[in-house]
Amino acid sequence: MRWKCTCAYDGTDFDGWQRQPAGNAVQNHLEAALSRILNSEILTHGSGRTDAGVHARGQCFHFDADWLHDSNKLIRALHSLLPTTIRINSLRKVSDTFHARHSAKGKRYTYHYYLGRADPLQDRYLWACRSVPLDLDAMQASAELLVGQHDFTAFGATHGKDSDPNPVKTIHRLELKQRGKHITLTTEGSGYLYRMVRSFAGGLYSVGRGRLTPGQIKEILDSKKRTHRIVTAPAKGLCLEKVFY
Repeated sequence: MRWKCTCAYDGTDFDGWQRQPAGNAVQNHLEAALSRILNSEILTHGSGRTDAGVHARGQCFHFDADWLHDSNKLIRALHSLLPTTIRINSLRKVSDTFHARHSAKGKRYTYHYYLGRADPLQDRYLWACRSVPLDLDAMQASAELLVGQHDFTAFGATHGKDSDPNPVKTIHRLELKQRGKHITLTTEGSGYLYRMVRSFAGGLYSVGRGRLTPGQIKEILDSKKRTHRIVTAPAKGLCLEKVFY
């Protein structure tokens, strides 16, 4: 049987999603719990990786295993073994043709800024920036220049042999909303290069501070070259919200 699972996690204390030799990635914990419950080695396949410190509300993965009981019973068994910072949102049987990564049509991410010093109970989920005004109109104008199908090499980062070979992605949505001192950047797209959303967040922040202009963001995009002018925003402000199938 093939199972599709959606999970949420607080990424603060994990070494990212992808399994690591040290065993402290989210995937390590899920595979260890599943293997113990099912009494056989279980390997999971995620929709994509998230870096150390990045959070998720809707990470999706699949695995193959025979489980003859109700899916809720397996969820309860997993929760009895997993750290409290990992939770299973849904679990259901799917066709053997389903693949968490290859079947994905797109993803939604949010990035959270806070203007000033954040509350300690929120600090691990956002980027607490300096308490200075940001030009949100200029940031949104820059964001709109990134919407559409482009070669996003300038907003990606190399990641060894596992780097995405195709830098051309389609961004359907990239918008900012402010509520008090909180600013949320929401993006939806066909896919993202390594650290691409964090590069969007860092680049738009630089526009808000007056360090870059919308025109310079377009120049950087068109150059198809990574530059030090695009700052990678901290991991803790990023959350994978949903994977679309």
